[in-house]
Amino acid sequence: QVQLVESGGGLVQPGGSLRLSCAASGSFFRINVMGWYRQAPGKQRELVAVITRGGSTNYADSVKGRFSISRDNGKNTVYLQMNSLSPEDTAVYYCNFEVETAPWMYGEDYWGKGTLVTVSS
Repeated sequence: QVQLVESGGGLVQPGGSLRLSCAASGSFFRINVMGWYRQAPGKQRELVAVITRGGSTNYADSVKGRFSISRDNGKNTVYLQMNSLSPEDTAVYYCNFEVETAPWMYGEDYWGKGTLVTVSS
């Protein structure tokens, strides 16, 4: 069983920064794509950023230049550095990993339970 645990959310003032982390535990072969999604009140969940095992990244237009995604394959952890935060960034942030539980298995999606980020003065 694979579990993802996020940390780092909280309350921050506009213009501030936060760093989210998400670590995987359990038994698995390897993690392919790691990503962050967010869901604001009354809105659908949306992609924030993803990073491949090789380090290629992709960002939503709304966070380009402000957010940075990175990963530590040795620690099975993904990070999201969020700078210049605005109230529009307020949401529950979820990590998502594509995990191969065995070498002969296709990757499966796993989700964290989410961490709340509130940007307010």
